[in-house]
Amino acid sequence: MNITKIIKAAIRGMAGLLVFTSCSTIPRGTVAVSPFEIERYMGNWYEIARFDFRFERDLNNTTAEYSVNPDGSIRVVNRGFNYITNEWKQAIGKAKFAGDKNVAMLKVSFFGPFYSGYNVIALDDEYKYALVAGQSHDYLWILAREKQIPEEVKSRYLKIAEENGFDIRNLIWVKHTP
Repeated sequence: MNITKIIKAAIRGMAGLLVFTSCSTIPRGTVAVSPFEIERYMGNWYEIARFDFRFERDLNNTTAEYSVNPDGSIRVVNRGFNYITNEWKQAIGKAKFAGDKNVAMLKVSFFGPFYSGYNVIALDDEYKYALVAGQSHDYLWILAREKQIPEEVKSRYLKIAEENGFDIRNLIWVKHTP
């Protein structure tokens, strides 16, 4: 086999892998909340804890606000204060359901046509506390309607995260200051 054929085969293999992995919006073995009522999920959420990643690095006072766009998609406004540069950062994106609207499995985009998984994997009956997973075990958030959560909710969500293969030692506990 000549080098051109090897390179072409490698490119086809990588493209196939990219297509296969980009279709998944939830980590293997993890299940999104169902039934799910998106209307009740709308509004402001405080980020209680998260896995560190590039777009939220050095941010505290982080929030996410969800509302419905005219086209039926979800408007997502993420906001946080960079304590290194002393400035507020904001990102606006949109989300839509990855499938059935009764299942809390969505995909979100902040960069044009590129979407990533957003999956609510635990949610209390009053829609006050949420455990959210990304498309892989590298993304996890604990959200609440208030700046703090009760210890029993925290313990329950940490247990659920661990049972779903997340390394909870990597969580950053977000500070919310006045």
